[in-house]
Amino acid sequence: MNNNKIQIFIISQQSLFLQALEQTFKDTEDISILGTIGVNNDVLKAIDNLPPDVALLDLDGQAENGLDLARKIKQRSPNIGVILLTSNPDDSQLFMAIKAQAVAYLNKEVTGTQLVEVIRRVDRGEHPINESLTNRPKVAEHVLQQFQELTSKTEAGPFISPLTPREIEILEYIAQGYLNKQIAAELGISEQTIKNHVTSILRKLNTNARTEAVVVAIKQGLIKLS
Repeated sequence: MNNNKIQIFIISQQSLFLQALEQTFKDTEDISILGTIGVNNDVLKAIDNLPPDVALLDLDGQAENGLDLARKIKQRSPNIGVILLTSNPDDSQLFMAIKAQAVAYLNKEVTGTQLVEVIRRVDRGEHPINESLTNRPKVAEHVLQQFQELTSKTEAGPFISPLTPREIEILEYIAQGYLNKQIAAELGISEQTIKNHVTSILRKLNTNARTEAVVVAIKQGLIKLS
């Protein structure tokens, strides 16, 4: 296995779709398929055994189960980027995708070239799903309302143990919108080390997403926004 490649896992009930994706990535030198599986009870075990960098999850035919699975993947492995694909994108499902901590929500009409580029962006730590809000004002309003409800809580959830000075430093960069690769460059350490720190931060703050971790840290007085 080439550790320099982006490792992906494909989850879909549709055999033809799986075959099409396998063909798409066949000649893509920097992407490697770890495995393919249907939306079932074995997915989490399979991903635990072969954790990918990115999981492609097809919502068609199993939308509710797929969204629930996306949430479970992020809860167990926050560093895995979950990309959701659907034939019928809509505002309601996009909002649920954001709540499930998906990093991208794509129409299946996306081209192979576009999908490959999204996977590369996700591997760099970007969240293309946020761009979906630009032309979806109703969804943006819902997300803002959720965020306001979170920040208005009088108490943040308890964290397991205090953050180290390095973790606080990294969290401050996250609060400023830095990606893992950018933080690594600023601190002169590897991107994998940053990913490990982020995993530790999420666990200690009892959160599932970077934005939520920032909110909790602010409530706890661990960091301040300049």
